[in-house]
Amino acid sequence: MPPTEAPGQAPDPAADSDQVFRLQEEVRQLKEAVVSHAVVDQAIGVVIALGGVTPDEGWIVLKDVSQHTNIKLRNVAETILIWGRTGVMPPGILAALGARLGRPGLSGPPSGSPRVSGRSSR
Repeated sequence: MPPTEAPGQAPDPAADSDQVFRLQEEVRQLKEAVVSHAVVDQAIGVVIALGGVTPDEGWIVLKDVSQHTNIKLRNVAETILIWGRTGVMPPGILAALGARLGRPGLSGPPSGSPRVSGRSSR
Protein backbone atom coordinates (compact mmCIF):
# COMPACT_ATOMS: atom_id res chain seq x y z
CA MET A 1 0.00 0.00 0.00
CA PRO A 2 1.71 3.28 -1.09
CA PRO A 3 2.03 6.07 1.45
CA THR A 4 -0.70 8.66 1.27
CA GLU A 5 0.68 12.05 0.38
CA ALA A 6 -1.11 15.21 -0.52
CA PRO A 7 -0.18 16.55 -3.97
CA GLY A 8 2.90 18.72 -3.79
CA GLN A 9 4.12 17.29 -0.46
CA ALA A 10 7.49 15.61 -0.10
CA PRO A 11 7.50 11.90 0.78
CA ASP A 12 7.72 11.12 4.49
CA PRO A 13 10.92 9.10 5.11
CA ALA A 14 9.58 7.81 8.44
CA ALA A 15 6.44 6.45 6.77
CA ASP A 16 8.53 4.82 4.04
CA SER A 17 10.79 3.26 6.68
CA ASP A 18 7.76 1.92 8.58
CA GLN A 19 6.35 0.40 5.41
CA VAL A 20 9.68 -1.25 4.57
CA PHE A 21 9.84 -2.71 8.08
CA ARG A 22 6.26 -4.04 7.84
CA LEU A 23 6.94 -5.61 4.44
CA GLN A 24 10.18 -7.22 5.66
CA GLU A 25 8.32 -8.70 8.62
CA GLU A 26 5.58 -10.01 6.33
CA VAL A 27 8.16 -11.65 4.06
CA ARG A 28 9.86 -13.25 7.10
CA GLN A 29 6.53 -14.65 8.31
CA LEU A 30 5.66 -16.00 4.85
CA LYS A 31 9.04 -17.73 4.55
CA GLU A 32 8.56 -19.29 7.98
CA ALA A 33 5.08 -20.47 7.00
CA VAL A 34 6.39 -22.15 3.83
CA VAL A 35 9.06 -24.04 5.79
CA SER A 36 6.57 -24.99 8.49
CA HIS A 37 4.11 -26.27 5.89
CA ALA A 38 6.80 -28.48 4.33
CA VAL A 39 7.75 -29.95 7.73
CA VAL A 40 4.11 -30.70 8.55
CA ASP A 41 3.53 -32.29 5.13
CA GLN A 42 6.57 -34.54 5.54
CA ALA A 43 5.44 -35.60 9.02
CA ILE A 44 2.01 -36.43 7.65
CA GLY A 45 3.80 -38.67 5.15
CA VAL A 46 5.52 -40.51 7.99
CA VAL A 47 2.18 -40.94 9.79
CA ILE A 48 0.61 -42.23 6.56
CA ALA A 49 3.39 -44.80 6.13
CA LEU A 50 3.34 -45.79 9.79
CA GLY A 51 -0.40 -46.04 10.28
CA GLY A 52 -1.68 -46.94 6.84
CA VAL A 53 -4.01 -43.95 6.94
CA THR A 54 -5.12 -41.46 4.29
CA PRO A 55 -3.52 -38.01 4.02
CA ASP A 56 -6.58 -36.43 5.66
CA GLU A 57 -6.41 -38.94 8.50
CA GLY A 58 -2.66 -38.29 8.82
CA TRP A 59 -3.38 -34.59 9.29
CA ILE A 60 -5.98 -35.38 11.96
CA VAL A 61 -3.55 -37.71 13.77
CA LEU A 62 -0.85 -35.03 13.77
CA LYS A 63 -3.31 -32.42 15.02
CA ASP A 64 -4.65 -34.74 17.73
CA VAL A 65 -1.15 -35.60 18.96
CA SER A 66 -0.34 -31.88 19.11
CA GLN A 67 -3.48 -31.13 21.10
CA HIS A 68 -3.11 -34.15 23.40
CA THR A 69 0.51 -33.33 24.26
CA ASN A 70 -0.02 -29.56 24.29
CA ILE A 71 2.93 -29.15 21.90
CA LYS A 72 2.78 -26.92 18.85
CA LEU A 73 1.92 -28.83 15.69
CA ARG A 74 5.12 -27.80 13.92
CA ASN A 75 7.20 -29.03 16.87
CA VAL A 76 5.38 -32.37 16.87
CA ALA A 77 6.00 -32.63 13.12
CA GLU A 78 9.71 -31.85 13.54
CA THR A 79 9.95 -34.46 16.30
CA ILE A 80 8.34 -37.10 14.07
CA LEU A 81 10.83 -36.33 11.29
CA ILE A 82 13.76 -36.57 13.71
CA TRP A 83 12.34 -39.87 15.00
CA GLY A 84 12.24 -41.19 11.44
CA ARG A 85 15.97 -40.47 11.09
CA THR A 86 17.24 -41.33 14.57
CA GLY A 87 14.69 -43.54 16.28
CA VAL A 88 14.53 -41.04 19.15
CA MET A 89 11.27 -39.45 20.28
CA PRO A 90 10.05 -38.08 23.61
CA PRO A 91 7.92 -40.74 25.32
CA GLY A 92 4.85 -38.51 25.62
CA ILE A 93 4.67 -37.82 21.90
CA LEU A 94 5.43 -41.45 21.06
CA ALA A 95 2.67 -42.67 23.39
CA ALA A 96 0.16 -40.17 21.97
CA LEU A 97 1.07 -41.13 18.40
CA GLY A 98 0.83 -44.85 19.17
CA ALA A 99 -2.51 -44.42 20.92
CA ARG A 100 -3.94 -42.34 18.07
CA LEU A 101 -2.82 -44.91 15.48
CA GLY A 102 -4.10 -47.85 17.55
CA ARG A 103 -0.53 -49.04 18.17
CA PRO A 104 -0.02 -48.45 21.90
CA GLY A 105 3.27 -50.38 21.96
CA LEU A 106 4.82 -48.17 19.28
CA SER A 107 8.49 -47.72 20.07
CA GLY A 108 10.61 -47.34 16.97
CA PRO A 109 10.49 -45.36 13.76
CA PRO A 110 8.70 -46.61 10.64
CA SER A 111 10.27 -49.78 9.25
CA GLY A 112 13.01 -49.04 6.79
CA SER A 113 14.18 -46.01 8.79
CA PRO A 114 17.73 -46.18 10.06
CA ARG A 115 18.29 -46.46 13.79
CA VAL A 116 21.21 -44.47 15.09
CA SER A 117 23.02 -45.68 18.17
CA GLY A 118 25.53 -42.88 18.53
CA ARG A 119 27.78 -43.80 15.64
CA SER A 120 27.58 -43.43 11.91
CA SER A 121 26.16 -46.33 9.94
CA ARG A 122 28.32 -45.49 6.95
